[in-house]
Amino acid sequence: MVRSIIFDVDGTLVDSVDEHAEAWRRAFLEFGRDVPFAHVRSQIGKGADQLVPVFFTEDELEKFGKELSDYRSELFKREFMPKLRPFPRVRELFERLRADGLQIALASSANGDELEYYIRLCNLEGLTDAETSKADADKSKPHPDIFEAALEKLGRPEPHSVAVVGDTPYDALAASKLSVPTVGMLCGGFPEEDLRTAGCRAIYKDPADLLAHYDSSRESWPWAADAVAAAKDDESR
Repeated sequence: MVRSIIFDVDGTLVDSVDEHAEAWRRAFLEFGRDVPFAHVRSQIGKGADQLVPVFFTEDELEKFGKELSDYRSELFKREFMPKLRPFPRVRELFERLRADGLQIALASSANGDELEYYIRLCNLEGLTDAETSKADADKSKPHPDIFEAALEKLGRPEPHSVAVVGDTPYDALAASKLSVPTVGMLCGGFPEEDLRTAGCRAIYKDPADLLAHYDSSRESWPWAADAVAAAKDDESR
């Protein structure tokens, strides 16, 4: 049975993927690299440590990597964060999960102050058991560090009792390295096929869709059933 859920934030709970992509595109342009929006957007879901090297060489990053990241961060906070909105029924979903006794963690590659802003934006104060941000991980997704930190803060539950909810293939790839199943969300804009190929066991449109398909018996969730079956398979080997 799934007893703990770890949520990605950008693109999963908050409608922010296009804004992040545009902030990076403009930052790249400022530092001499004109990258198409779609190419940048395909990398959103990674943290800066994994995203920026896709577009710049090691020598370039040695010269101005930190300056580039700082420029992007300030641009995003100044021009894009005020425009962000949560996806529908995020708080209601969290309230339902809490009512059923599930632990909830947030795992984001955002800076700590950005994560706090998102929590207020989604009205989630008091509804989470743990939060992890950029400072809690040496490497961002698709590396598993951020989810591993969340598991640690949740008290190291067994992987088969945990599910990750995220909107990118990088979420699923990161979670799979910890043997944690992933539920995919289409609201971040990644194709369903990409999410399934990366390992998502079920796909929902957005948090409201997940809430609409929530059943009072958690075992009836298709992804919970998969997790239990996987755990039984492991035990029988």
